[in-house]
Amino acid sequence: MKAAVLNQIPGHLEIEEVSIGSPGPREVLVKTVAAGLCHSDLHFMEGTYTTDVPAVLGHESAGIVEAVGSMVSYVEPGDHVITCLAAFCGHCEDCLGGHPARCQRKGADLVRGPGEPSRLTRGDEDLGQFLHCSSFAEQLLVHEHALVKIRKDMPLEKAALIGCGVTTGLGAVFRTARVDPGSDVVVIGCGGIGLSAIQGARIAGANKIIAVDMNSPKLELAQSLGATHVINASDTDPVKAVREMTDGGARFTFEAIGLKQTAEQAFQMLRVGGQATVIGLIPLGTNVEVHGVELVNEKILTGSNMGSTQFRTDMPRYVDMYIDGRLKLDEMISGTIRLEDINEGFAAMKTGTVARQIITF
Repeated sequence: MKAAVLNQIPGHLEIEEVSIGSPGPREVLVKTVAAGLCHSDLHFMEGTYTTDVPAVLGHESAGIVEAVGSMVSYVEPGDHVITCLAAFCGHCEDCLGGHPARCQRKGADLVRGPGEPSRLTRGDEDLGQFLHCSSFAEQLLVHEHALVKIRKDMPLEKAALIGCGVTTGLGAVFRTARVDPGSDVVVIGCGGIGLSAIQGARIAGANKIIAVDMNSPKLELAQSLGATHVINASDTDPVKAVREMTDGGARFTFEAIGLKQTAEQAFQMLRVGGQATVIGLIPLGTNVEVHGVELVNEKILTGSNMGSTQFRTDMPRYVDMYIDGRLKLDEMISGTIRLEDINEGFAAMKTGTVARQIITF
């Protein structure tokens, strides 16, 4: 099958013929229908974060089950599924406590053990499986705990977005911060995750929803998805502007870029008792600073891992929200591309002019 392989870090993706194994116990073989380009993949390609190489990248995808291994009871051939990097073991303290996104045992429990053949190979060489998915390939072989089954009337190219960006943004609003109806909300960064957070704030019943970005077309898109106010940070001090718009500060802020400066701005925009949630991946080794005395005002700076998702229950709900018109996904897709055009897709992402691009197989 064709797959996009990262052979070195930093590096670009190479389209190669690779082999995929047969499903073993608790494993599922999926035909990939669509996969989204996520900024997290770019972080690994550029070396901001590292992974073992060579590896097949990609983690935001949807497809159709082709075959299942022994002991699989959750899905069967023909089922439509979304993949999720927040795969869970199901028996650790976090999983049993209702926090599967925090699972610390998935690295041991969801991969093949020593002496077992690799799920992905290139000739005699083993290939790494990225974030339990490796979505930039025509097929996926994953543990069943990396999948969620969805209704078959959901378009799979739209469902792929729910596999990471949409769930991360919505979950940060619904589960991490638990935004109250009538609250003032600020979202810094209007990429796929930020736009999803804006939609989450709208669905949650927020009052003012303020979108902050340096790209005018993205701010226009943010308004179409629910932002009530926009701030172009290229010519305006966003902290000062937010404080003026909210009469002293917002109750909830969300940072969806992954930068030290914007994470600190999210905290500075808060009112007394407010909460800033960092969703973006801040580079390793980077420290975020806050004015210590402001902590006495019960201001909170926290992070969100995959939207604190309980993805087996959350994702089907998000699908329902799309089907009934509350969640807008079509508008978030800047374009569809072929697997062979994946590097051009990431180049477009780096310009900051696109929201989400989808590979269709």
